[in-house]
Order: sequence, then structure tokens, then C-alpha cells
Amino acid sequence: MDRPVVQEMTDTVIPVPLVIAVSGHRNLVAAEIPEIERLVREFLETIRGNSGETPVAVLTPLAEGAGQLVATEALRLGLPLIVPLPMPRDLYRQSLASDADRQEFDTLVSQAEVFELPLVEGNTRESIAQPGPARDKQYAQLGVYLSGHCHLLLAIWDGKDSDRLGGTAQVVHYHHTDYMPGLTTGRSHTRHLIADYESDLIYQIVCSRDQADGAPVAGLQSLQTFYLTADPDNPRTKDLPTAYRLMFRRTCEFNRDALRYHDRIARHESTLLAEAKAIWPSARLLKIATLFRTADWLARQFQVRVDAILRGTYTLAALMGLAFIAYADVNGLDYMIYVFLILFAIGFALYLIAAKRDWQRKYLDYRSLAEGLRVQFYWLMAGVSSQTDTEFAHDNFLQKQDVELGWIRNVMRAATIGQPRDDKTDVESGLEYAISHWIGDANQTNAECQIAYFGHRKETRLLVHRITATLGYVCLWTGIAITLFLAIFSAWLSEGSRTALLVLMGILPLAAAVREAYAHKKADKELIKQYRFMHRLFSNARTQLDAARTNSEKREVLRALGDAALDEHAEWILMHRERPLEHGWL
Repeated sequence: MDRPVVQEMTDTVIPVPLVIAVSGHRNLVAAEIPEIERLVREFLETIRGNSGETPVAVLTPLAEGAGQLVATEALRLGLPLIVPLPMPRDLYRQSLASDADRQEFDTLVSQAEVFELPLVEGNTRESIAQPGPARDKQYAQLGVYLSGHCHLLLAIWDGKDSDRLGGTAQVVHYHHTDYMPGLTTGRSHTRHLIADYESDLIYQIVCSRDQADGAPVAGLQSLQTFYLTADPDNPRTKDLPTAYRLMFRRTCEFNRDALRYHDRIARHESTLLAEAKAIWPSARLLKIATLFRTADWLARQFQVRVDAILRGTYTLAALMGLAFIAYADVNGLDYMIYVFLILFAIGFALYLIAAKRDWQRKYLDYRSLAEGLRVQFYWLMAGVSSQTDTEFAHDNFLQKQDVELGWIRNVMRAATIGQPRDDKTDVESGLEYAISHWIGDANQTNAECQIAYFGHRKETRLLVHRITATLGYVCLWTGIAITLFLAIFSAWLSEGSRTALLVLMGILPLAAAVREAYAHKKADKELIKQYRFMHRLFSNARTQLDAARTNSEKREVLRALGDAALDEHAEWILMHRERPLEHGWL
């Protein structure tokens, strides 16, 4: 019986795996196989040894040759095996070259999580039963799936270009360009030409092929190993490139935080988790909901800490200003300079604690991850997907932002691994459920409905901003009024009264300045604009959905809405990354 090794049907906190996909030649040279096995084993051991709290999983279709070789080594090391099949299992098993290959296939699938990819549009079971263009499209779809759902592609390949649809050469080409002629469109390919595309990492083991002219491409030697990227300046490196090392470390930190707070996260109520169980008892959907709950809980916790640090440090800034004014304007309070220095030291210590523990970065990253997973969840529930293009929320989310944020897309890739379709699923009811619970309408009070959520957040933030702005104006103009009063009546005031007014004259503008700085750091004005935009965006989507005549039109609206929401969340994280915690204001 096939066993799901990455995610059981449970709502406990799960670590995100580092997924290694396999593409390679079927006809390896027998004399090279022992050395290839050793190189694969060393590679997997190295990745696992450097992955910390992040488990390593291998994604392979178990084709004879490279696919089965890597699967065998992975199982020997105790790594979970995930097997996407390009066609119904019986047909795929028949396509293997020999009885020995079929027996090995049977042995391996019994220890793996196995699922079948859907038929490419236009294909039928009969059309793919024999080798030919229709079956090649199934292999091409498999290559796109492997590339789109892994963090690192292991290619056991001779390095030669080939125009064979779905072959290893084309899978490698797709991994670097996001374009496979004959299957995908050039739309996403064009986007990646002008953006930093960090999902192109390949570890290549150069091999020969058991055929005429089977030697590797000129310039390469059999059994060479290196990392291969799309970087034109440095495409081949012996060591893992720095950018990927950082992305994998960020994933490890997320897993570490998830495991550290496992019990508290498990008690956290999640609407998405309840919806997953109620509408679609699918391990894949439940996995996304569980990861959402983890990211959402962690984001809330780090947000609380960041907000506490901000309030504390800006309060200390105000007290420092008060201490300085007292030192400068009031006789006999010379000790206030020491109070000033102590307050500065406390504020600096708070900054160092928050910076060392990376609270703000984690808050922003985890919140962005949670919002990306929310879109993935409702898209999947509503059936917003394509059978020939695996591009999903993770492929364009934050693509134009800092490459360091690629770890978020890596988590989202892992979240979507699993059976693409479930025959037991009522996709049409899932569509209506997604519309009702994700978008909602103006009359709903459920905070999880985005129209209600953004409408409430817009009004609340606007009210708070108006109150604090009013207090700031009162402080500022009261300070100016005191200044004018002193300018006119100073000669008739006692020394004590004059000193008290001077201190008050300094305190009030100081309070106004601190309030303005705090509002700027919190990006109050920008957030109000964002909430207004998002409320209008979801409201317009609801109008379009109500006017849609077919479910296809509704799904197109949901796709456009998800893309727009992801773009807006990307702007949100950039806005806050430009306002990091600092100590310079002190």
C-alpha cells in the first residue's frame, strides 16, 4: 500500500522539507553505475547534514536508470520518497524497459508516497498507451512538475542539448528558463528573463549513455559533479551558491521556530484548517492549511514582539527628550544627564535583542508566507489551476523583490506537492465555498472574509490615525502658543512659572515629533491606503463574480484577484523592510 511519507492526514505542525527532484538518463553505462551511486549518496548525505531541522525528501518518477538509482540511495539513507507518475500506474509500469526494472519499481513504490499526474489536455488513456507525441507530452508535464515543485534538481545527464520533448535536457532547460517548447507558453519565460529567478539550482552528475555516441558533451568528463545555475557569469560552482545557502537557512529557521512553539501552534484555531477538513478531506489541501496556521501564528507572535519593541523604544525616546530638557532648563537637575544615558542604554539594548533575534524580518517573512498560502489554499479549493502549466502562487509571488525572499516560494512549492486532482472532490462546491469564505460580501462580519477584514482594518486604522494625529497637532500648537505667551508676558512671570512653561514648551513639540516618527515607522498612512485599495479590490471582485455567467469566468476572476492580492502583499513587505528597527532615532 502506498504510504504518504511527507504529510499524513493530520493537523499537527509539520516541518517543511527540502525537496530534491531527480531527472536523468535511463540508459546509464554499467561500468559507471557504482561510482554514480557513491556520488549520489555523498550528495544526499551532504545536503541532509547541512539542512538542520529541515528534512530532505526526494521527488522522482522511478524511471529505470537514474530515477531508480537515486530512489534506492535515498531509501538507504532513510529519506522520504515522493513519486509523481506521468500516467496511470499500469501504463507507466509497462513502459519500463525490463522485468527487472518493473520489479524494482514495485519494490520502491511500496515505500513511497505515490500519485498520478492528470492527462494533458487532448490526451486520452488510449493515446498514451504507446510511445509517441501524446505520451511525450505526459513526460514533459512530469518534467515541469518536478522543476516547479523542487528546491534543487539533481540531473544525472550527459550535458548534451536535445529537442526530445520531456527528456532530461529539456527538463534542465525548463528549470533554467521556465519554458518547455511544445508544452508551456512563453509568458512566464519572458517574465524570468527580466527578473532574478532564484529557482534554477541544479546539481549535475555528468554521465555517459549506453548507446552510440554516448560520451558526455565536449568539455565535460564522466562523473564530474558541480552546481549549475542560470547565472551567466558563474554558471558552474563546486560549492552551493551563497544565495541558495541563505534561502535554505531561512527555511531551516522557519522549521526551528515551528518546532520550538509546536504545542502552542497546535492549539491555535485556524479557519483555513477547519475549512480544509469540512469541504475537502485532501492531504494536499490540509498540508497548505496546516502550514498557513504555523506561519500565521508565528507572524502574530513576532508582530507582538516588534510592536512592543517599537512602543518601548519610542517611549524611551520621549523620556530621553524629557530628561534632556530637564537637564538643560531646570536648575539642580544635573543628574538628568545620567538618566538620559541610562535610557539610551536601555533603548539600545532593546534594539540589539530584537536585531539579534531577527524579530522584524521573521514577522514580515512569516506574514508574507501566510498570505501566499492563503491564496494557494483558496485557488486549490476553487479549482484555479492549469493541467499543462504548474505555475502557481509560489512562482510569481515576490519574484521582483529581494532574492532572499525566495525561501518563501520554496515553502509554497513544498506545500503544493501531492495529488493534483481528487475524484471525490466536488470542485464546483469548492468554488462557491472559496468565494463565500475568502471574499465574502459587505454584509458578512466574519473577519476571515477579506471584504469584511479590510473594511474593518481600514476604519480602525483610520480612527486611530485621526486620534493620534489630533493629539499631535494639539501638542504642537499648544507648544507654539506657550512660546508666544512667553515672548509677550515673560517679564511679568516668576522664575518658577517661566521655567515650568519652558519645560512644557519643549515637552509638547517633543511628544508631537515622537508621535509622528512612530506613525512613520508603523507606516500608518501607507497602510490606510493599502487597506482602502484591498477593500476596493475584493469588493470589485465580488461584483465581477456576481455578474459572471460561468464557473470558468469565476475562476478567472479568482486568479486575477489572487495575483493582485499577492502583488499588494509584496508591496507591503517591501514597505516595511524599508523601515527596519533602528537605534539611530535615539
